[in-house]
Amino acid sequence: MKSSSPFYNFSTFSSVAVDRKGTCCEKYDLTVENSGIADIIPLSIADMDFPCMPEITEAFENRLNSQNYGYSYRDQGFYSSVKNRMQRRYGWNIGESWIEFTPGVGSGVAFALLALTEPESAVLIQPPVYPVFQRLAVDNGRRVEVNPLHWDGARFIIDFDDLEKKLKKADILVLCNPHNPTGRVFSRKELETVGKLCLENGVFIISDEIHSDITQEAYHHIPIASVSPSLADITITLMSPGKSFNLCGLSTSIAIISNDELHKKFNEVARRFHLDQGNIFGTLALKTAYDHGDAWLRECNKYIADNAEYAAKFINQNIPGVCTYVPEGTFLMWVDFRGLGLEHASLKKFLLHKARIELSDGMRYGFQGEGFMRINIGTSREILTEALTRLENAARELTC
Repeated sequence: MKSSSPFYNFSTFSSVAVDRKGTCCEKYDLTVENSGIADIIPLSIADMDFPCMPEITEAFENRLNSQNYGYSYRDQGFYSSVKNRMQRRYGWNIGESWIEFTPGVGSGVAFALLALTEPESAVLIQPPVYPVFQRLAVDNGRRVEVNPLHWDGARFIIDFDDLEKKLKKADILVLCNPHNPTGRVFSRKELETVGKLCLENGVFIISDEIHSDITQEAYHHIPIASVSPSLADITITLMSPGKSFNLCGLSTSIAIISNDELHKKFNEVARRFHLDQGNIFGTLALKTAYDHGDAWLRECNKYIADNAEYAAKFINQNIPGVCTYVPEGTFLMWVDFRGLGLEHASLKKFLLHKARIELSDGMRYGFQGEGFMRINIGTSREILTEALTRLENAARELTC
């Protein structure tokens, strides 16, 4: 494979956004199909519109030449790639035996819930949060408890007094860090406090860290299991190259579990459903991204950071009644539309039919999301500008 380029051009439209229409793309094709609006701009589904890094495409092309895609296995290189990257990016020294494949982070959450809890066990989540957590808990017969994040006027923070109370009746905490949809990247002090409370109350942690690669320059992701051996012992960490390298369609993620007993239980669940095999191209993509993707990821993060600054400034200065902030991590923005004075159902119709944009419905993240929407800024500046301009024009008509 060619050596990684020290620079990738994210500055022009042609190199930044690929035309995903006509590819059975959920974000574009399914949105048009469901809405019936041919020119709708979707800023909803949490994947990016950037082309895959060229080293991954090159690796795929080389593998295609074999002309046979039968059963395969994850070789030593897979585990070395993960281990080396955890050390290089997060200063986290893990054992290769801690690493396990999952077909997705959502699947990993389900495996962990089934492995570590019983029916009617209490699963604690921190809304507004990724809605799949609640759905997986309910679908698997677990009870849901909530520790809502609190807006302090500048960012969303954990309500530790409430967390301490809720952990007394919880069996497991699903932590989302970086947090989707609020964009928080929790500090070491916050993670230490979360961990201390979980240890004191005998509560396991499932840590969804799928957005860990995407952070603003001033912030650094810390895997909660890296904070201390005692925390690692109660934590199942879930990561993936899917969000950061545009690989979500390849169904390849990882679980990192240092506790042998937890690891064994996790594997037993995966084998029970015969979901532990994976696929050739997902494995190859992960190895290539983790071994050769640092330079590409730096440029991607810079582009997303610029988009975040641009979108926040545009919304706050040009659209009265709508406000937002620059997230600390992820390529997602949590936007407050309550100042428009619309009921939530009317807000959804307004965005879809007047602005002709699709955003992620804030109510899907819990009742705390009423009046809010999530915007995906992982796209070209041109597409983002057009979407925000449509929103500005529609809001102006609303207030006339």
